[in-house]
Amino acid sequence: MSKPAIALDFERPVVQLEAKIAELKELSGGVRADLSEEIQRLERKAKKLQQEIFSDLSPWQIVQLARHPNRPYTLDYLGRLFTDFFEMEGDRRFSADHSIIGGFARFQGEPVLVLGHQKGRGTKENMLRNFGMPRPEGYRKARRLFDLAERFRRPVIIFIDTPGAYPGIGAEERGQAEAIAVNLEVMSSLSVPSISVVIGEGASGGALGIGVTSRILMLQYAWYNVISPESCSSILYRDPNQGKKSAEALKLTAKDLAGFGITDEIVPEPSGGAHRDHDAIARTVGETIARHLAELKKLTPEQIVLDRYRKYRAMGVYTTED
Repeated sequence: MSKPAIALDFERPVVQLEAKIAELKELSGGVRADLSEEIQRLERKAKKLQQEIFSDLSPWQIVQLARHPNRPYTLDYLGRLFTDFFEMEGDRRFSADHSIIGGFARFQGEPVLVLGHQKGRGTKENMLRNFGMPRPEGYRKARRLFDLAERFRRPVIIFIDTPGAYPGIGAEERGQAEAIAVNLEVMSSLSVPSISVVIGEGASGGALGIGVTSRILMLQYAWYNVISPESCSSILYRDPNQGKKSAEALKLTAKDLAGFGITDEIVPEPSGGAHRDHDAIARTVGETIARHLAELKKLTPEQIVLDRYRKYRAMGVYTTED
């Protein structure tokens, strides 16, 4: 387990302890004194502290974890779980949108279509990826790939991680809402297995535009909602700094959504979050995808469409009056 380069406020006590442990281990190699007992004591203390912190995270802390800059992105999973990836670019209308990547690949030897939102690491890459906020051409590229998956009978695997669809004037002029709406229609009628995994942020139509799948999986510290906490607080409280308050009200955590029947399974993260061990979370995600994919492959194309229809009809909680 490597030490995160960046620590959130509530992580900092653990990270400081781990830094102390690393310092003692380095010293123990060059001095006569035996520091193993002290190191073991601090390791036990760090493990206990981490368990205490992460056993009772607030919704706002989960939002922060989902945005951690060291958290694995789509390309990190793609490199660990897929082989023979062939990226397909462009929407055949306007341009290439690098905030959504996709193409054909092999998952455990089986041909699939894989796509997802991609954020950047550092200013230059974030500009290229538009901070993971797709424009219309990104959603039209995704639609083109969905059509190809349907034509060639390839299962679809999707990674969701976006703060939302890009709200700029140019995107609106080129039909942002229409591009997302068409994707909802196309995905709802796919007759091949489809699985989406919310690996970080799942905000608004930006996430839903590639998220109408037969199975929806969520990482333990991901979030998924119709709006981000900051945007919600700007509208409701006229104050974007009330994100913490909005996060409590929005019911956006994986646990909340499982209770509403929206997510099909919560994928547990390594101790301290996915950003602390990319290999471990990739293995867990891969095993979970494989299990759900095997179940979906038992269904006929007609049953896949019907199964998805029933899933979305049953979502949510409501009451009726006599």
